[in-house]
Amino acid sequence: MQINIENLVPITEANQNFSKVARLVDSNGTAVILKNNKPKYVLVDYNTLVQEEEAVVADQASVDEVANSILSRHLDAFKELAK
Repeated sequence: MQINIENLVPITEANQNFSKVARLVDSNGTAVILKNNKPKYVLVDYNTLVQEEEAVVADQASVDEVANSILSRHLDAFKELAK
């Protein structure tokens, strides 16, 4: 996730004006809420979160497919190494 300096919001502002922070998320996708001038929380649009989770699952599926392919092609070598 990339953090834009315009997406940084102090926690006091987020607490006092949540609708403004929600609009920021609507326009930018995320907002980083600062506590003691340090990033503490991230507010993310739900659809953005779901899309990122689906991408991670898809990437994991690809990794599993590649691993299974390598394992099946070189199964004898792996069995020999396991001895």
